[in-house]
Amino acid sequence: MQSCPNCSSSEFTKAGVINERQRYKCKSCGYYFTVPKLGKQIDDYYVNKALQLYLEGLTYREIERILGVSHVSVMNWVRKYNIKRPYNSKYHPTYKILNLGELQKYFNNPENLKGAGQLVTELGDKFMLIKWDRFKD
Repeated sequence: MQSCPNCSSSEFTKAGVINERQRYKCKSCGYYFTVPKLGKQIDDYYVNKALQLYLEGLTYREIERILGVSHVSVMNWVRKYNIKRPYNSKYHPTYKILNLGELQKYFNNPENLKGAGQLVTELGDKFMLIKWDRFKD
């Protein structure tokens, strides 16, 4: 808190507590104000990664387990940014979390290169492999 939000004066005094927040009175203009609440900020990396995983077909709870971000937060971001998941009922995603050595070993096996499609995305120091498989009829 550096200055009065009304007149930008740096001269103010404490003037009580309201809802467990300190209240101040400006000496110059007499304006009463409180310090704005600072909410918990989640890094944009997690927001982008959560939305990407949502578009790839993962559920809210799966995203919560992978990123450690509340599934409610993910739902709110999807709603806020108006993200629509493409609808395709013939495929469903499966995912694995692998380190670099495991990922290299996975791609060295030619059997793992067959199928509908794969996506590799980084998750901190690990990698997430998302693979789409056809539903069995």
